[in-house]
Amino acid sequence: MDYKLIAVDIDGTLTNSRKEITPRTRHALLEAQAKGKRVIIASGRQPLGVYPIAEDLMLERYNGYIMSYNGGKIISCDSNRTVINRLFPREYLSDIVGVLKDSNITILTFDDKRIFADSKVNDYTFVESEVSKAEMITCDDFLGAVKFDFNKILLAGEPMELDQYQAVLRKRYDGLLDIYKSAPYFLEIMPLGISKGSMLPLLLEHLGVDREELIAFGDNYNDMTMIGYAGMGVAMGNGEDEVKKIANYVCESNDEDGIAKTLEKYVL
Repeated sequence: MDYKLIAVDIDGTLTNSRKEITPRTRHALLEAQAKGKRVIIASGRQPLGVYPIAEDLMLERYNGYIMSYNGGKIISCDSNRTVINRLFPREYLSDIVGVLKDSNITILTFDDKRIFADSKVNDYTFVESEVSKAEMITCDDFLGAVKFDFNKILLAGEPMELDQYQAVLRKRYDGLLDIYKSAPYFLEIMPLGISKGSMLPLLLEHLGVDREELIAFGDNYNDMTMIGYAGMGVAMGNGEDEVKKIANYVCESNDEDGIAKTLEKYVL
């Protein structure tokens, strides 16, 4: 198959355990783009946390795309134009805050440049700001501070407590919101129908490309819809077992140049 699009998750996929893109992986993606392939960075991160990686991989030069917020906001790198933007239904925000009021879980959301967190900070709260290099504002009055439009809510906390509240929230918002893990300590709350796998078809239609011409790489639960949708869905060797089960191919880990080796074998 002549794959025309390459979609890559960031954390645990494109970057290694030191949060770096290895030279071999970078070279493979640049070579693929030089041969006419387009790269899509598909991440749960806010755009601010994706722009430096897109610049490093020269997506502006090669007409690549950023899918931030798990596809809630899609940006064309050559024009910096937002192609698709799906906002979170804020009428659920106060109820979500109420459900979590007795927990140790931090509630976070994002504007274009900053991260807003409620006052219940924990050991995992600062992980997002560290990887995206964004300023984080801790709010005693979270609802009062979040007056802007936003694309997603992120919950940060101990994995076992997040699992308990994931079950509660999924039951409460069944058919209203999408709720899934992106890491053991992160729970994403998204507008209904917004996932990497559900938003990629809109982008492919915009580009006139068939799903069979898409190869997608991921490692975690929020990558499953993307891997299931792609013509060739690739799970990283370090990925979750559930992700590997639905993939067409399991490559080497993110510390072993899994993306590069797969592209060298199937694309380059």
